[in-house]
Amino acid sequence: MEKELSDTTVSKRIWGLTLLIFNAGAAIYAIVSWNSDSIFVIIGCILASFIGSLPALVIFFFTIYRIEWLKISTAKKINLLFFLNLIITLIYGICAGLLFSSPFGNYTTLLYFFEISAIVSGLLFTATAIATYLSLPMIRCYFSDSLNKTNTYMEQHEKRAQDEIHSYVPQQNQTQKNKVLIKAGVTAVLILLMMIPIVFIENLVKERGDLQKEIVKNVNNKWASAQTISNPYLVIPYNYSDAKGNPLSSRGNLILLPEKLNVNGKIIPSELHRSLHNVLLYRSEIKMDGNFQLDRLLKNKNGMNLILSEAKLCFGISDFKGVEEKINCTYNGNPLDLIPGLPVSNIDTVGLSSAITISADSLNKTIPFSLSVKIRGSEGLQFLPLGGNSEFNIASSWPHPSFSGNTSPTKREITNDGFTAKWNFNEANLPFDLLIQNENINREKIAFGVSMIQPIDEYAQTMRCVKYAILIIGLTFALSFVMEIMQKKPVHPIQYVLIGLALAIFYTLLLSISEFILFDYAYIIASTATILLIASYVQSHFKSWKAGGLFAGILTLLYSFIYILIKLEDTALLVGSIALFIILALVMYATRKINWYGL
Repeated sequence: MEKELSDTTVSKRIWGLTLLIFNAGAAIYAIVSWNSDSIFVIIGCILASFIGSLPALVIFFFTIYRIEWLKISTAKKINLLFFLNLIITLIYGICAGLLFSSPFGNYTTLLYFFEISAIVSGLLFTATAIATYLSLPMIRCYFSDSLNKTNTYMEQHEKRAQDEIHSYVPQQNQTQKNKVLIKAGVTAVLILLMMIPIVFIENLVKERGDLQKEIVKNVNNKWASAQTISNPYLVIPYNYSDAKGNPLSSRGNLILLPEKLNVNGKIIPSELHRSLHNVLLYRSEIKMDGNFQLDRLLKNKNGMNLILSEAKLCFGISDFKGVEEKINCTYNGNPLDLIPGLPVSNIDTVGLSSAITISADSLNKTIPFSLSVKIRGSEGLQFLPLGGNSEFNIASSWPHPSFSGNTSPTKREITNDGFTAKWNFNEANLPFDLLIQNENINREKIAFGVSMIQPIDEYAQTMRCVKYAILIIGLTFALSFVMEIMQKKPVHPIQYVLIGLALAIFYTLLLSISEFILFDYAYIIASTATILLIASYVQSHFKSWKAGGLFAGILTLLYSFIYILIKLEDTALLVGSIALFIILALVMYATRKINWYGL
């Protein structure tokens, strides 16, 4: 360029192009995912990026002329300019992470902080790198002019130049040290940048998991949802009369719960295949028997006129689709036909009922009842303990139960062949009386039962693996950095990126393979393929089978360690902390003889 360039011109050029490229990318993204707010997003992004990038422009003003006067080649000055861009974008990424998350919370928030910082830093560095590349002719001319000025300056100060010549070797050593520090910084930044594909992979795992949940939900809706059933209870209408015995218009209902209740249930699990997914369903056979102590109606009559001719026996069930056969019910030895509908909603909102006959003579008697129902459902089966003295016995061939509700079984036994569980209740355990007048029963508070759960599925296990991605990538990059120092053969940042991508693709392999075979086998296949790929790549770079074998061995230990962690539950934190301490100790021991100042 014929015209002499200034640091202001170069700074404005890089800053302006970066701003243009970044906003162009944001606009393209907003247009692709267009909605009613996209135009406001574009305008807001332009204004925010313009104001937010002004500190970067100031930094350029005060640093680029210092790079210009360094007595190094133009190529090295351009490299320093790229490194300056990297530092600035890294600072912006950290600020964005602090703005949108708190890294001082738990592990999840810390990981979210790293994800945001890596994405923002990566996008900004990409934009500024493109802008710098497009401005290279101007930058070369600017730095070349500074070299000519420096040569003139050195000719005018010959003595100072001689001193600099005598100190060339120390400067060369210092330059070598700076290269190591810069390479360490670049490696650290690459670790963060590799979190960008990990974020996309994490979203892919979540998307596939949500798809599975949607399929399970659709199947459950067609089959039957989770069932909550109540045992039979009596509903007796009543009214009040005036002093002359004339009935008043006000009416109400008394609910009488059983004095004694026994429930025996058998749950038969069934798996239904839909696409790549298995949906766990169940059928159940439930038998109930017990008795009502009708004299409670007399003890608590309190001037009420019982309308015994309109009494009904009721039974609650949450999803009618689950009823497979006709419900067999008897009251005082007489069979009943239950029909949908309930006279009250104090206990159940959905259920069946049948009219019964209660004579005045039977009010001092104990009336037996029985009920047998075959019902199907999904996810879980719950009961309401509506009896003075009740016992619930549930058995199933499913070996992975999860007991739900606020009441744990008084006795349980879980084996590989299934489980049995027993619950006992008495009148003192109930938060209500056996004769209910106006009280509404909180079903969720008293319900109990068992959930039919699948052991941890492939999506949950893959997601747990992805959470440890930064550990795998960080340790692998650190090993590469130490190895290139010890082997005195540098590894290019592009090679770091290729290794990082291989580590990232491991998770897509694991996810896709685990949808067809067991997760354990999928993990072995994906990890073996990744280890062999990276080890062979390292061997070809360092021309050493020992280096490739070392990489293969360490990666094998890392992937084995992660596998153990995702299989552990209660002791995962303890084992993980001890293992990380051992890894750090080994790294410190292996590098104890390296003279870092001498590099």
